[in-house]
Amino acid sequence: MLWGGNQVAIKVGLEGMPPLAMAATRFGIGWLVVAAAAALTCQRVRLNAGEWRPLAGLCLLFVVQIATLNIGTQHTSASRSIVLISAYPFFTATFAHLLIPGDRLSQRQVAGMVLSFAGILSLFADGFAWTVTDYLVGDAVVLLSGALLGLRQVVLKRLVADAHPYKVLFWQALMSLPVFVIASWALEPGPETYQWSWRAATGVLYQGIVVAGACFIILVSLLSRHSAGRLGVFGFITPVVGVLLSAWVTGDEVTAGLLLSMALVGVGVSIGAWKRA
Repeated sequence: MLWGGNQVAIKVGLEGMPPLAMAATRFGIGWLVVAAAAALTCQRVRLNAGEWRPLAGLCLLFVVQIATLNIGTQHTSASRSIVLISAYPFFTATFAHLLIPGDRLSQRQVAGMVLSFAGILSLFADGFAWTVTDYLVGDAVVLLSGALLGLRQVVLKRLVADAHPYKVLFWQALMSLPVFVIASWALEPGPETYQWSWRAATGVLYQGIVVAGACFIILVSLLSRHSAGRLGVFGFITPVVGVLLSAWVTGDEVTAGLLLSMALVGVGVSIGAWKRA
């Protein structure tokens, strides 16, 4: 549910600064949140000898996924971005099925995801016009980010099986920060061009404190104990919350179609996540 505000926060944050610089700021804040949580719980984050290589691979995947999300969202609408990134549970379940022994994709999970995604498509049916070619590049980049996010969930699942979630998050953020900073310095305008406002600052702070901090901690903690495929089904709640948040922030009308879509998503999540006792 907290993740539901991410796309709105990205779009708002982009009003103040470019995508790579915003990613650096977001994960700088998120790293501080994770470091504070590790310190408060006395959790050791020092890496062991064999942990550098898999974490470096995760960092590379992480950087590309976040960069494509921010850049893609900059070149499409917020609603289209929400729909496309919401495809990630399909990729999560598929990669988990292929890469994690025992994490098999059941027919019930497939049925639940299809029903939930039908609800998402219904939710954005009025605005999701594939004939609008101005958005095609941004759409493709966000969909790529969704596929990479699905793969990243599975990689995280495998890493947290052997390392504490705080350690994984600590180094994921810390190792990615220099990449975002250097890429922004080389490819984007300088800080003198930023258009700061309370609105833009709130969007960046939400991404850093809530998403890169709290949401990541919750996610990796759950991945350390539960199936990546089953958890992925709950990702379909995200766009529903995003729409409600957009309605609150921008005054968008809550229609009967919206309520129907939310019902479809809720039923799909229940079917996909239900487990026989």
